[in-house]
Amino acid sequence: MSLTSTQPQALQPHPDLFAPIALGPVQLRNRIIKAATSEGRSPEGLVTDDLIDFHLDFVRGGAGLTTVAYCCVSPEGASAPGQILMSEKALPGLRRLTDAVHSEGGAISAQLGHAGMVASKKITGVTSMGPSRFVNPSSMEYCRAMRREEIPMVIDQFGEAAKIAVEAGFDAVELHFGHNYLPSSFLSPLLNRRKDEYGGSIENRSRLVREIAQRVREVVGNKVAVIAKISMDDGLPGSIWLTESIRTAQLLDQDRTLDALELTQGSSIIRQMYLFRGDVPVADFAAVVKEPMKTGVRLFGKFALGNFPYKDLYMLEAARQFVPVMKNTKLILLGGINNLEHMNTGMQEGFDFIAMGRSLLREPDLINRIKEDGNVTSRCVHCNKCMYTVYARTHCVLEPDSHFSPLDDSVSAYSVPEEYRLSVTPV
Repeated sequence: MSLTSTQPQALQPHPDLFAPIALGPVQLRNRIIKAATSEGRSPEGLVTDDLIDFHLDFVRGGAGLTTVAYCCVSPEGASAPGQILMSEKALPGLRRLTDAVHSEGGAISAQLGHAGMVASKKITGVTSMGPSRFVNPSSMEYCRAMRREEIPMVIDQFGEAAKIAVEAGFDAVELHFGHNYLPSSFLSPLLNRRKDEYGGSIENRSRLVREIAQRVREVVGNKVAVIAKISMDDGLPGSIWLTESIRTAQLLDQDRTLDALELTQGSSIIRQMYLFRGDVPVADFAAVVKEPMKTGVRLFGKFALGNFPYKDLYMLEAARQFVPVMKNTKLILLGGINNLEHMNTGMQEGFDFIAMGRSLLREPDLINRIKEDGNVTSRCVHCNKCMYTVYARTHCVLEPDSHFSPLDDSVSAYSVPEEYRLSVTPV
């Protein structure tokens, strides 16, 4: 008589999932990327031991590449207080960070961004700018139109930030072309109403991101990998959608300036839940602001943030449209990836890398556990309460004793100065 085991059979990983893989000039130990998530661990705009420990947890937990978010290319490009400014002053700390990650066998990427119209004058001290005049509905701040002569300056700022990243020992840079930050806003027909060569057709609106990517590639050569994060659609009617974002991706691919493209969705201006999906923690956001904003958030928060149901692999339907377009550029799948089955699906669909965010905030060692047992799945419940912790130190609120909880009451979200309590700016 034979005995039949009642134990579930462990899923087997796609043959290439945990094998070493080249990302441009960089060799990664596997295809799993810790996606950029706002960190709140640089109160003076410099690297801290807390930030180093934050990324070491993901590397020790099995991620092949961890992403530092968010690194400003200029002071006026900050989207929140306490973000790292890519400068000579930041170099010693950045080197400590990259050395620490390399000592654990991991690789590290610096996300380079300019917030554009998402930036706040309360933080930067200057009026925000975008392709055209605009009033940010979340902050109710005016955004001025960029002057033509300012565009080359921004392109140069991305190049200089990339140079700092190379000097600091990063393995990759990620160019933030998503979420209606400055480069992304140029891609949007809703936000970009320019009459010059940077407005009008999608070819013209794609000009800025192409020129940024070109400048960064000229600066870094083959010393580091170059990744871009681009919004497939931003959830705003009349704005970025697949018909045009696919064309932008095709143009970038033809330029051969990128090693990989990470596909995302959503906006940092309004309806921010289109990126995250799932629960809308309105009461928690209201708790970190004062009146009259508190009442406004309670009454209109769900409408402003949007309410989009969560489902596993929620970006896959849009992202698979890009697979046949890319001839020279690898693709990174993001969104609702929580277990080995999801990873295998991404690989089978033709993606080259898998990026994970909230699930690794919940369990930094999730990758190692999945590698050991194919039946393991993330304990993230998509409550999205981690969203409001960006006002202090980003962490999973369901892990109060972990490295991700506030160190003490003095750094809780409730102690953040009122002028810094702004709309959510996901990365």
